[in-house]
Amino acid sequence: MPSASVRGMRYFNTAGPCVPTRHYMVPAQERLPRARGYIEQGQYFVVHAPRQTGKTTVLAAMARELTASGRYAALHFSCESAEVAGEEYGQAELLVLEAIRRSAESAGLPDELAPPASWPDAVPGSRLTRGLTEWVRNCPRPLVLFFDEIDALQGQSLRSVLRQLRDGFTVSRGGFPDAVVLCGLRDVRDYKAASGGDPGRLGTSSPFNIKVASLRLGDFTEPEVVELYGQHTTETGQEFTPDAVQRAFWCTQGQPWLVNALAREIVEEMAIPSDTPVTAEHVDEAKERLILARATHLDSLAARLGEDRVRRVIEPLIAGELPQGASTYDDDLAYVRDLGLIAADSPVRVANPIYKEVIVRVLGVRTESVITAIPSSFRLPDGRIDMDKLLRSFAEFWRENGEILATSSTYPEAAAQLVMMAYLHRIVNGAGFIDREYGVGRRRVDLLIRQPYTAADGSRAVQREALELKVWRQGRTDPLAEGLAQLDDYLDRMELSTGTLVVFDTRPQAAPVHERTAFSQKTTPSGRTVTLLRA
Repeated sequence: MPSASVRGMRYFNTAGPCVPTRHYMVPAQERLPRARGYIEQGQYFVVHAPRQTGKTTVLAAMARELTASGRYAALHFSCESAEVAGEEYGQAELLVLEAIRRSAESAGLPDELAPPASWPDAVPGSRLTRGLTEWVRNCPRPLVLFFDEIDALQGQSLRSVLRQLRDGFTVSRGGFPDAVVLCGLRDVRDYKAASGGDPGRLGTSSPFNIKVASLRLGDFTEPEVVELYGQHTTETGQEFTPDAVQRAFWCTQGQPWLVNALAREIVEEMAIPSDTPVTAEHVDEAKERLILARATHLDSLAARLGEDRVRRVIEPLIAGELPQGASTYDDDLAYVRDLGLIAADSPVRVANPIYKEVIVRVLGVRTESVITAIPSSFRLPDGRIDMDKLLRSFAEFWRENGEILATSSTYPEAAAQLVMMAYLHRIVNGAGFIDREYGVGRRRVDLLIRQPYTAADGSRAVQREALELKVWRQGRTDPLAEGLAQLDDYLDRMELSTGTLVVFDTRPQAAPVHERTAFSQKTTPSGRTVTLLRA
């Protein structure tokens, strides 16, 4: 299937900023509705958001719109090229000024609005101030600047740029840029530009205390996903069914790169014909393909899982435990939120189901590598999974390998759950799906296996199997009663009549694993008969 660009149509973009003539995109004003008001007030403010959420797209579009209005001279540029200057703030200033010049040329600013042909000479530490002052003096419109990737600057270089902006704002307000927007991964208040220190640590003073607000660029809302996918329908006639859009939003929770990547996978890579409506089943298949391909964005997030401050947040999430004894937890939480791995609001939870899947698959890759069971051997003739056989096969695997895998895990508090999830994924594989629910303080992991199969009448149906994972930890009572009640609640929500409760005993005084791993039948508080696996 030829690419959209060859066909002369717009397409779903997953690489670099969006361009209105090339890509489907949500209008910039809709994504940062408060920004225009702050600019019209002549304010200095901050925009921050995780990678791959469309910051550059939104800021560049806003700059174009402001200049096109005839009221402002607006320019978006990136500070990333100045990263190589490190602590050499004089060099960093020159590189920022050069980035401004290049961006002005690329944006096609008219001569009367463009920066000076040559920046005035100035001593290091004042070059940005002198350059911007000269530009404002000769510009007939109020100047609005968008400093993208501001957090690429480090230490003294960041301190110098921020202080010059603050000094220009407070000392020579009328002869300095009318509005300034700083944009990066983290809020500027979270940078401590200190020599000899870690610029990522929180500090007690801010060299940019003039900002009026910090705006976080949010993910797409469900109506925005409808609008985005609707642009494709308008141009090609191919419909995304309501169930498909709903499924895409659920999988991504509106994360912009994922929203675009799912649609691109379906339209371009899976090559669903334009006269065929896109369904929820297509979305599920695309999700699996993205995860298995470990696309660049997903791979870069997965690489963060080895960082201590990421582990201190993610491990309690998977284990369902409250964080213990981590004095830096709040700072860690802010950092992982800024990465986009967890949701921006409470309760603490992984940002979306695709990230959930990526996290547990990455952390379970060692377990998967030693599983010798053949997935097809657990399939019944109609395509369903033989759950009894699957559970007993896992129990045998746990007896032989579980404790070794758990004790060598880099996420020891969540090791038992990760081993089981990895085993289930290996068997369910690409033929079915596993939905996971876990979160801080829940002391449980809810799993739902969804396996499509062919019913007796020839129609397509879905087998659904629910599992609840609990851990009996040192110093606590047997979680059986709590687990049965929680499984009842989960089965109610899933509208299922039975399920499986798995209780991992991690206490040092527990019986040997080959003795304690066994099955039995239990009755829940509501009267359901369920399977119990103690492991």
